[in-house]
Amino acid sequence: ISCWNSLQSLLSSMKQACEILTRDPEGGAARIPFETFSFLYLYLASIDGEISETETKAFLQDVQEQADKHSGMVLIRHF
Repeated sequence: ISCWNSLQSLLSSMKQACEILTRDPEGGAARIPFETFSFLYLYLASIDGEISETETKAFLQDVQEQADKHSGMVLIRHF
């Protein structure tokens, strides 16, 4: 349960980061480059300490596959 709560908290933080960092207009898709998303996610996951490296890598691989279909941009719906 602790890991689940950590993951939900991390994903909520990532959603907020996307909304803050996007160049999309207000109410848009809140896209950010995968490189930015990955950097922030790895940083926050390492601080949290509850999410394993294996889970982190698998999650980022899934997100990257989605981002690759959208010119390297991560959309909130990708996670």
